[in-house]
Order: sequence, then structure tokens, then C-alpha cells
Amino acid sequence: MSIKPRLIASAVLSIFAPLSSVAFAQTSTVTVSANPLGKEESMQILSPTKVLSGSELRSKIGSSLGETLGGELGVSASGFGAGASRPIIRGLEGPRVKILQNGMAVADVSSISNDHAVASETASSQQIEILRGPAALLYGSGAIGGLVNVVDGRIPTTLSKQLNGEAEVKYGAVNKEKSASFFLDNSVGDLALHFDGNSRDADNYKIPGAANADGSGEIRGRLPSSFSQEKSLGFGATLVQPWGHFGASVQRMEDKYGIPTDERAFIDLKQTRFDVDSAIYQSFLIFDSLKFKAGATDYQHTEKMEDGTPATDFKNRTFETRLTASHANWNGWEGSLGLHTEESKFSALAAATGRADTVPTTKSSSIAAFLIEQKKYQDFTASFGGRLENVRRNPELEFGLPSRSFSLASFSVGAMIPVNRDLEIVTSLSSAERAPGTEELYSHGPHESTLTFDIGDAFLRKEVSKNLEFSLQKTSGLLHWKINTFVNRVKDYVYGQVDGVMVNEEGEADLAGEFTQRHWKQAKATIRGGEAEVSYNPVGEGFSVRAFADTSRGTLDGRGNLPLQAADRVGLDFGFRHQGWRNTISVLHAMRQERLAANESFATPAFTKIDLNVTYTHPYQYSQLTWFMQVRNLLNQDIRLATSVLKETVPQPMRSLIVGVRANF
Repeated sequence: MSIKPRLIASAVLSIFAPLSSVAFAQTSTVTVSANPLGKEESMQILSPTKVLSGSELRSKIGSSLGETLGGELGVSASGFGAGASRPIIRGLEGPRVKILQNGMAVADVSSISNDHAVASETASSQQIEILRGPAALLYGSGAIGGLVNVVDGRIPTTLSKQLNGEAEVKYGAVNKEKSASFFLDNSVGDLALHFDGNSRDADNYKIPGAANADGSGEIRGRLPSSFSQEKSLGFGATLVQPWGHFGASVQRMEDKYGIPTDERAFIDLKQTRFDVDSAIYQSFLIFDSLKFKAGATDYQHTEKMEDGTPATDFKNRTFETRLTASHANWNGWEGSLGLHTEESKFSALAAATGRADTVPTTKSSSIAAFLIEQKKYQDFTASFGGRLENVRRNPELEFGLPSRSFSLASFSVGAMIPVNRDLEIVTSLSSAERAPGTEELYSHGPHESTLTFDIGDAFLRKEVSKNLEFSLQKTSGLLHWKINTFVNRVKDYVYGQVDGVMVNEEGEADLAGEFTQRHWKQAKATIRGGEAEVSYNPVGEGFSVRAFADTSRGTLDGRGNLPLQAADRVGLDFGFRHQGWRNTISVLHAMRQERLAANESFATPAFTKIDLNVTYTHPYQYSQLTWFMQVRNLLNQDIRLATSVLKETVPQPMRSLIVGVRANF
């Protein structure tokens, strides 16, 4: 059946007509919003970054944040089916990688378990940033792996002269995915307005062979309980004045997705969040700007059995504030200092009885002061950051568990030393302390989705991580390259030790029980690795090429490997741009991963994943239309992620075709 392009284009545009003509252009200079100094990506010399935006971001967006970022340098994905996948940075995940939305915590429970989705959709995002180093200290001492900031522009800070935005529809054959997303910006007088939304409905996805890695079992064709259904709406308004701005936003997100285990459970997630963003750009004392942000989140999800019976209710209500004063030039220094507070009430209770069968109701609070500074001495640039923080965990009295208080001190120092006009040496040293999470301290009960009976330790100590990094990079001209090496030593690293003991729902030893005991323990850990990347003509017309490799090793001193270690990878991207055409073929090869933890027995085989992306952009009436076709896993490989808890039973999707159209106006 043939579909006339003009009919599809008219359908997309009719929703937003009539519109005024606006030129849409992508520039190669991207500002990193989560950086305290507001620098461009190319100037992040002391905090290695990657910024996805524009057509590059659109071509990589997947059904989850982990899938979207899983091919970036030093980043892999946890991979718990199609609905839940977090980014893993340099072998660190969970509470050690902070997820932000517009610079504020997402405030979901995805850091607690791999089956929990990140409550921040990427379909209508405008930019995704990956940061490490001093900048991370603004957002939490525990972000020793780094942070990911999803920018959606929901609180606009500039006035739009006329209506502009983006709309996209696409279809994916491998899971019958039907999705649509949009964002709109406009102004009424001094009031800037933003509206965005997203809807995705995806069926169980097809797999290239058997679900079980050994070829056994009857599950073939489609993977049961791998569906994903998501929708969200957001609205923001900002008063923009010469002195600065004051804005607020609200978002509602609902997500229902399957857990592809034998139980075929699913998670029903709902979140409402409110944010405030304000700034005053007036000089006072040594400062030239004052910014205040606040966010309140009401998050809940219910883990349900296959027939819809609720098993466990997870709830997390949070309130966060951040006050930041910045200065551009004070005796050659530029930087920021501020205060950061967070309060939360978290629980994971049995849906039927309300008992604390998993994690008791616990109130947590933190207050922190931070300082980030940078100064250039001729060609030499130095930077440092520090953060002092106090974290409290207070279980409700009825549970009879002790309250805990942790005093944390973290710092980071770094320097950039030019070797010649094009070559730079970058080095940094950091020490970060993390308070154990609520689930690590107080868990005591079954977790249906992971089939573990989690047992916390209320007397865990704080983690202390010391990281040394060295980089050599060239960031000018058509040829860019960089080499990074790092070593991270962690005292009192918190991890889940699976001892192989089978228990029932009450935690009693039972050979026929469906749960495996998992105790939260501590030990010294070391994570080391390296990354290399070279690119030619990354943003210009004509041909481009990018090659990269990354590796990391994580061990527990005297206890073997850390669990779920990422495979060593090499990658090669070829691109071609000419007028409206933008075409890319990406090759990612992951090595066999046999560095197994004590409780692991399955070594993931090597695979080669080839993705093809073809887009054509042309003007149409008052917009620019981009038609795109993506083929993922072109070779139809049986891909098992070494970082997935379900790697033995849940392969990645088979060869898939995605087609769609996007309008920018």
C-alpha cells in the first residue's frame, strides 16, 4: 500500500495550523544547562561530557533512557525489558548515577531496582546531557558515576516571537509501536508558554530466536510481557523580564510496562511533578546572578501480577530546592555557590495488607552547601568543587528500626594543561561520600519483579569513593580525538549479595520457594577502565567517521568481580550529509563478557549490532519536514546485555524497522 507523503505531512501539520514561517537550524554549539558555568559542550575540559541534541538525539531515542544512551562512550544500559533501562556510567549504576530533569532530581525509584523505569520520558526532550566531575557536586555527593540531565524546556526562559515547536509520529514494526510526541513554545506579552506531550503504545517485541540463551523452552517469536505503554503531558509558563524570569510547570506521566520474567508481572506507574525556576540577573556583591529552583514530586507505582492483582505499592513523595549564586569574574575566578535541600517520604508496602513487606515507610532529608570554581592562568585552567551535606533516614516508629544520620564531605579538583595549540592534558582527582539508600538500610521482604528476598542492614556505613582520571584530547579542527583513563577506589561499597538460599514470601527457608535471598553488604571495591574516541568532520557537510572503544573492570577486594559488569566494546560510525540528506550507519561490537561475580554463571556471548539511519529534510509550507527510516540490529543478532539481570532469558529485539515523519516549525 502506498502512502502519499503530502497526505501524511498535511495530517501532522493540520494540528498546529495556521503557523508562521520560522527557519529551523541546528547549530554545532550546544550549551550544557547542568553546568554551573553555563559553558558549551566543547569547553567542558574539567568535566567530560556528551550532549545529545537535534537530529543526533532524535535518531537515538529509544523506549527508555538506558536504550537512548547505551551506545555513548563509557555508557551502557541495564536492560530490564523494553520498559525499564537505566544508564550505567563507567560500571556504576543505581544510586551512584543521578538522573535529573531540567536540573532537578527525577525523584522516582529507578535507582532501587533494575525493573523500575526512569520517570522521565525522552520523546519530547530537546537535549540530554552526560556529566562527570566537579559539576556533579551541585546535585548530590553520591553521584560518583556521574549524572544524566534530560532537558525538555518545560519552563521557558526566553520569549518566542511566534509559535514554534516540533511534532513527530513514528511506527516500529518489531513491537507494533505507535508513538507521537510534540512540544510547542509561544508568548503572550511578557509571558512565555510551553506545552509538550508524548504517547507510545508498544506490543511485546519480536526476538530472533529462543528467549532462553541455551535454546530451550517454548518462548520464541515474541517475548511475553515486554510491552510498554506510556503517555505524558506537561505545561509551563514563565514571566520574562529584563531583570530575569520566574516560571512554573506541571507534568503528569503514566507508564504501564511488562516485566519479562516467568511470572509475567507488570508495573503501573503514575507521577505528577511541579517545578519552579527563577533567576535574577543583577549584580550584587561579587555575584551577577541568583537562581532558585524548587520541585515537588508525587510518584507511585504498583507491581501487579499477570492477572492484574496488586502485589506491592511503591510511593515516593519529594520536595527539593536549590539556591545558586554565580559570578562570572572575581579576580579571574568564575563559579557558583549555593544551598541544596531534599525531603522525601518513601515506602514499599504490601498492596493487600499495607504491611512493610519490602521497605518500611521512611522519611529522608538532606541539606547541603556546595561551591564550584574555575580560573584560567594564561593557558592553564584549574577547577575545584566541594560539597558538605547531612543526610538523615528516619523510619516510622511503628517499624522499630533505628534512624540514621550521615555527615558527608566531597570534593573535586582538576586542571587542563595545553601541550600545544591543539592538544590538551586534562586530569582530575575527586573524593565523594554517599549515604546508603533507604532500601539498602531497611529492606526486609520479597521483591516480586526480581524474585529476590531483600534484607537490608540498618547499620551500613557511608561509602567513600576516590577517583583519579587522566585525559589527552584534541578538540579543534576537523579531526577530534580523546583518550580517558580512570581508577575509582571505593571504601565500604554497598552491594547486594545473593547467597543462593531459596525462601518463601515470609523469608523462611524453602527449597520450593520462589525467592532468592539477597543481603546488602559492604566491601572495598575498585573500578578502573579507559575510553578512546576519534572523529572526523562530526558536524559538517560530506562524509564523517567516528570510532570508539571503552572498557571497565570492577572488583570487590577479596570477593571477585562486581556483578553485571559491562562488556568491552568497540564502535564505528559512518555518516554522510548533503543538503537535506543525513545518513548514518553505526557498528557496535561487544566482546564476550566472562568476568562474572560469585553468584553469576552465564557469560554473555559477543555480538555485533549494526544500525542504519536515513533522514531527508525539506521545507513544506510553514515548516521543515524530516522523513526518517531506522533499521536497528540489521544483522538480526541474538543480543544479550551483560549488564542485564535477565541476560539468560531476555534477549534484545530482533531486526527492527522504524519509520516516521517529524515537523519543525
